[in-house]
Amino acid sequence: MTTIAAFNKFTSNLKDTGYIMPALFIGHGSPMNGIEDNEFSRRWTAMAKEIPTPAAVLVISAHWFTKGTRITAMDFQQTIHDFGGFPQELFNVQYNAPGSPALALETKELLQSAHVELDHDWGLDHGTWTIIRHMYPQANIPVLQLSIDYTQGPQYHYELAKELYALRKKGVLIIGSGNMVHNLRMIAWDKMQEPGYGYDWALKMNDQFKDLISTGNYQPLLNYETMGREAQLAIPTPEHYLTLMYSLGVSGGNDQVSFFNDKAVAGSLTMTSVKFG
Repeated sequence: MTTIAAFNKFTSNLKDTGYIMPALFIGHGSPMNGIEDNEFSRRWTAMAKEIPTPAAVLVISAHWFTKGTRITAMDFQQTIHDFGGFPQELFNVQYNAPGSPALALETKELLQSAHVELDHDWGLDHGTWTIIRHMYPQANIPVLQLSIDYTQGPQYHYELAKELYALRKKGVLIIGSGNMVHNLRMIAWDKMQEPGYGYDWALKMNDQFKDLISTGNYQPLLNYETMGREAQLAIPTPEHYLTLMYSLGVSGGNDQVSFFNDKAVAGSLTMTSVKFG
């Protein structure tokens, strides 16, 4: 295993760019979005053309939930197929983007509020590669993943994310990848092909989340458990929602906010995504 001492001979060579790279929250939805040409994947492709080409991409994926905080720190990383019951075509996908041990170390040093472990065993899970392969199909931009510490709540993750802001000045695209409304137990399987179908509570909470984000009123979002029964239905487990806290935290509070892929799917999911900057 490579040691931190070995990493010290490398430098990320990332300098301040003179601009602030936008930050994203992306609703990634079904793994099938990784291979389908649909309205969501087409918008991801378009987004990559609308923003500056990043020096690297750092993704906080809902599917890397760990005790403590970890960051991928290998030169080359595996494509993780962390799902079942899908077509073989999806399992055949390999997204061979490089990693960046130097940037991993730099990120670790930025995160003073957490003990960050450099990870050499994970890779890119479907919360990352299903999106990034549409945005950067040539796989020629370094991609790293930062895990979510499941022992901590929204406020902790929001505050931790603030420490990543400096990376935006160096051309690093930071993406929180989850879903604002994500209740798999209540999916309306018979409505999968009905565009924009959402339960009343899902649409209500999605609109409330958007209003709070638009106005910069983050405190209710950090205390979503006090937002009533609809919020509990929208967020029965926290992992997909916590990725939004990272996008809010790195937003800096002065970014122009815009929404995209703002649609419900199968009643109890929303693909609503946010661009900051």
